[in-house]
Amino acid sequence: MSSPFTATILVVALAMAAIGNAPKAAAAARAFLVFGDSLVDNGNNNYLATEARADSPPYGIDYPTHRPTGRFSNGLNIPDIISEHLGAESTLPYLDPQLNGRKLLVGANFASAGIGVLNDTGVQFANIIRIFQQLEFFQRYQERVSTLIGPVETQRLVNRALYLIVLGGNDFVNNYFFTPVTPRRLQFSLPAFSRYVISEYRKILLRLYELGARRVMVTGTGPLGCVPAELATRSTNGECAAEPQQAAALFNPALVQMLQGLNRQLGSDVFIAVNAMDMHSDFIRDPQAFGFVSSKIACCGQGPYNGVGLCNPTSNLCPNRDTYAFWDPFHPTEKANRYIVQQMMTGSNQYMNPMNLSTIMAMDSTN
Repeated sequence: MSSPFTATILVVALAMAAIGNAPKAAAAARAFLVFGDSLVDNGNNNYLATEARADSPPYGIDYPTHRPTGRFSNGLNIPDIISEHLGAESTLPYLDPQLNGRKLLVGANFASAGIGVLNDTGVQFANIIRIFQQLEFFQRYQERVSTLIGPVETQRLVNRALYLIVLGGNDFVNNYFFTPVTPRRLQFSLPAFSRYVISEYRKILLRLYELGARRVMVTGTGPLGCVPAELATRSTNGECAAEPQQAAALFNPALVQMLQGLNRQLGSDVFIAVNAMDMHSDFIRDPQAFGFVSSKIACCGQGPYNGVGLCNPTSNLCPNRDTYAFWDPFHPTEKANRYIVQQMMTGSNQYMNPMNLSTIMAMDSTN
């Protein structure tokens, strides 16, 4: 007789096989809702009066239209590639006028470049959609969906949806470390600041749960000191900058611990920790193993490591984006994003804790 554990594994395996064989229309039935910063913004900031925009060339040079879309990428970003794996079309920015009718059932992207967990993060960018506003937009989204399919089906769509939230990096890069002396530096030591950000993040995640989210992928920060912008301004001899690396080393384990505590409190694996630190570090440590010629130099930029200022029409531009890990001073190329999403889909518990996205989809398909 098989054990309950063996039976559970068999159910998950059968469900995963079913997902692999399902038509795309069936896989696309699950809505996808995205919150966060520039790593996942797919165009909301195009509709805002802010400098935190990616609406000019060469952004989008490898996107299907070869035009800038507001994504901080040469092509597709992480939510786009997740949507591909789900067999769905990409979610539209919440501010896009085309997000109406049946497109609302695909989901929505509420992310806005420049924001953080804290409301004072990104003040230099002025008019951006801070996380509390993104959650307010999510409430309005539910009201709009309800007029389309009714409140009962809307609640079902919201509860069954897949969520991605990407926050934290800007609270360090564009707040605590933004200048040599900042209000937050004067207020907090780095460990105390990290704890404060975690405590505020916890409130955000609980609010998202209150609004109906039941499967939420929560990313930690990448190796903050290793991006070209930090190499250009803080590095010694091309080594990852020490202070931002220390911040990531403090923040990421605390985030995982906080998510585990929330899951215990809620009695379910609502929140999935995405280990962006190790996902990025894999190709930063050994870029050649992933087909990159460099993980230090941005494809688009200027100055040391192409890490100074913004990517713009007059910047240096590499001829082959697939050979660079970083597109601009802060953001990965589409090729690097594809590796990240592959680890989200199939990675071990080192990368996705307590389970990867393939397992999530398989388990939820049996419910």
